[in-house]
Amino acid sequence: MAQPASRSPKTIRAIPLIGAASLAAILLSHVTGCSALSSLNGKGKPAAGASAAAQASVAAQASPASAPSPSTQPTPLAVATEAAIPPDALIAHAPSPQGPHQTVAHIVASVDGEPITARDVEQFSVAVGHPVNVEDIADDPQAKAALKGLISQKLLQKEIDQYSSKVDEEQIDNYMDVVRRDKHMTPEQFKAALAQSGMSMEDFRKHAREELEKEMMIRQQIRQRVEISNADIQAYYDTHKADFTVASEKLKVAQILIGVPQNATPQQVAALQAKADKIRAAAAGGADFAALARKYSDDESRNNGGELGWFGPQDILDQIYSGVKDLKPGDISQVVRTRHGFHILKLEEHQVAGLQPLAEVKEQIRNQLINQRANAELEDWVETDLTKQHDVETFY
Repeated sequence: MAQPASRSPKTIRAIPLIGAASLAAILLSHVTGCSALSSLNGKGKPAAGASAAAQASVAAQASPASAPSPSTQPTPLAVATEAAIPPDALIAHAPSPQGPHQTVAHIVASVDGEPITARDVEQFSVAVGHPVNVEDIADDPQAKAALKGLISQKLLQKEIDQYSSKVDEEQIDNYMDVVRRDKHMTPEQFKAALAQSGMSMEDFRKHAREELEKEMMIRQQIRQRVEISNADIQAYYDTHKADFTVASEKLKVAQILIGVPQNATPQQVAALQAKADKIRAAAAGGADFAALARKYSDDESRNNGGELGWFGPQDILDQIYSGVKDLKPGDISQVVRTRHGFHILKLEEHQVAGLQPLAEVKEQIRNQLINQRANAELEDWVETDLTKQHDVETFY
């Protein structure tokens, strides 16, 4: 198969799935972290180390090298009979652990009458990567932080459940398609990758629905509280210029290749060029470039909707670089002829060496500031609103 240029390794990046996808990471840090509640019914303060658990969870979720995975949510182990027994009675008569890894299933808290046991807290802490000793929660700040994190999770889940009917199958399909394309996989490769990680397509659809519900809740409950001014953006840019300085020029390119056989006759070449011109006109007219690539391209990149990834000028053929270097992101090139055939190129992103202008990174900064402030807003919302709307009790 003809290759358009020498290729640098493809970069797998996390990209926004829908408008509030970046804020979903904030929610995940609190759903799986241990810092969302700094008080229960107005009592107590957040324990030290709670935010570290949340940050570890965000890092795990955002890891670009990892395949999509469902949110980890410990399953409460409290049995039905426990709910009918007064908590004080359980605590007073709780049996002693029988082994080094066994945890007493006594109730340590409740949310709207639903019990939370010490075993639930232990499983939750393991799931977020910060195991704690729950034998005496009252005297262990880390265990208290884990319990508060689990309570936060339950409060947020109750809110998320209200959005289940607002997510439709088309949104789920779009979510899955964006994730798959960002990983540069065909549908078959994506399905195989999920299976290798122990997930079925149905499992991932369920995960996608959960993520979309979270994002919808974040948009409606949190984003509206966050206001970012132009002055805020300018101040951030001025103090973080090193973050927006590109060391060397890079281009992200997609293509449709109409291959030309080595021994093609002039008539064949003319017919193939006419085909390329027609496809180029369709792409420039607004037709979906990825769909055109999958249908017409003779290069293996067609499986990724024509995406080739990031390149430096030295990594691609001179004709390709000349064809895209003066385009604006999103523009379609003229048809470019190389020894491989006729190329229709789309410039997706272009990073020029040096300090990026504020106009180019303004939205990136805005999203960064929204994420930072949404973090605090989410915690405040849980503490000031959700805990007042629900019956939260602790028994330690």
